[in-house]
Amino acid sequence: MEQAEARVSTKAQTGIMITLALAMLLASLGTSIANIALPALAEAFQAPFAQVQAVVVAYLAALTVSVLVAGRLGDTYGLKQMLVAGLTVFAVASLLCAVAPTLWLLTAARALQGIGAAFLMTLSMALMRQTAGEARVGRAMGLLGTVSALGTALGPSLGGLLIPDTGWRGIFWVQMPLAVLALVLAVTTLPDARGRGKAPSAGLWTVLDRSLAANLLVNALVAAVMMTTLVVGPFYLGLGLGLEARHVGLVMAVGPVISIFSGVPSGRLVDAWGSGRVLAVGLILLAAGALLLALLPSGIGVTGYVLSIMVLTPGYQLFQAANTTAALADVPGDRRGMVSGVLNLSRNIGLIAGASLMGAVFAFGVGTGEFARASGPDIAAGMRLTFLLAAGMMLLAIGVVSGRRSPAKRER
Repeated sequence: MEQAEARVSTKAQTGIMITLALAMLLASLGTSIANIALPALAEAFQAPFAQVQAVVVAYLAALTVSVLVAGRLGDTYGLKQMLVAGLTVFAVASLLCAVAPTLWLLTAARALQGIGAAFLMTLSMALMRQTAGEARVGRAMGLLGTVSALGTALGPSLGGLLIPDTGWRGIFWVQMPLAVLALVLAVTTLPDARGRGKAPSAGLWTVLDRSLAANLLVNALVAAVMMTTLVVGPFYLGLGLGLEARHVGLVMAVGPVISIFSGVPSGRLVDAWGSGRVLAVGLILLAAGALLLALLPSGIGVTGYVLSIMVLTPGYQLFQAANTTAALADVPGDRRGMVSGVLNLSRNIGLIAGASLMGAVFAFGVGTGEFARASGPDIAAGMRLTFLLAAGMMLLAIGVVSGRRSPAKRER
C-alpha cells in the first residue's frame, strides 16, 4: 500500500520544515567541517596529508554509495522511520569520531557518519516533497537548498572557531547534540506514514524514465561546474592573482553567502512560474556565469571573478529548486525515497567529476600539475580553458532540457 499523502496544519508544517532543514544542515555540515581540521589531524596523529585526507574522502564515499540504499529503505519501511534511523547512526558516529583514539578508527567512524548523512540528505528531500502543499513545494525545496549551502559555508568557519579551544575533537562533539536534537524533533513532529514492510520497493529502472533521466544528467553537469569553482577558484585567486589566503577565503565566501539568501526566493519563483521556466532561467544564468568566469577575471581581476560568481550562484539556486521540484513532481509516494536517492547520487557523481576531471582540464590548461611553479598567465590560461568547457557543459544541459518530453505523470 502506498504511503498516504500527509495533510498537516500550518503550525505542524512549520515544525516539519524546521526538522527536515536541520537534518539537511547536519549532512552538509558534516561534509565541510572536517576539511579545516586536516592540519590539526596531521599533527595530532603524526600522519602525512594523504592519510588524514581519508577522513574527508571516507565520508563522501560512504555518502555517495549509500544514497540509493537510503531511498529504497525509506520507500520500503517508511520515510520517517528510516530518517530516525539515519539520525541515530549520525549521532552515534559523531560520538565515535569525537573519541576515536587512532586515525584509522576516526576514518571508519567518518564512513559510518557518511552513511547516516545519506539517509538525512535523501529522506529529508523526499519527506519535504511528501508533506509540503502543492502551492509551496518550490519554496520548500528552496529552503533545503538554502540550509545545504549554509551548512557548507558554516563548516569551515565553525571549525575554525572550535579547533583553537577544543582541538579537532570539538568539531565532532558539536555535531552530536545537534543530531540528538534533530532526532527528537523527527520523532515528535514528522507524521507517521508506514512503508510496505518487507515487500520489494521500486527499483531504479522502475522509476527511471526519459524525463527523470534528463533531470539526472543535467543535475550531474551542474554539480560538476559548481565543484569546479571550488577547486579551480582558490588556485586562480591565490596563484593567478596573488591574493593572501585570508583574502582568498573572503572572495570564496561570496558564493555560499549568495546561496544562503537566494535559496528560498528561488523556490518561491518555482511556485509562481512553474519548474520548467525557472529551470531554463537557472541554466542560462549558469552558462552565462561560467562564460564570464572564463573571460572577465583575466581582464579586471577579483572584481571580474566576483561579478561572475554573482551571476553563476543565483542560477544554481534557481536550477536546484526547479530541478528537484520537477523530478519529484509526479512521483508516487512509495517511490519518492528512491528518486531522491538517485538525485543525490547524480549530484555526488557530478561533484566527483568536477573535482577530478575538471581539475585535470585545469592542469592541462596551465601546462603543469605543479601549480606553485606556474606563472600568473599560465594559471589564467587554465582558468579560461576550464570555464569555457564549463560553459559548453551548461549549453549541453540547456539542450538536454529543451529536448526532453514534457513531464507526464509516472505510472503508479
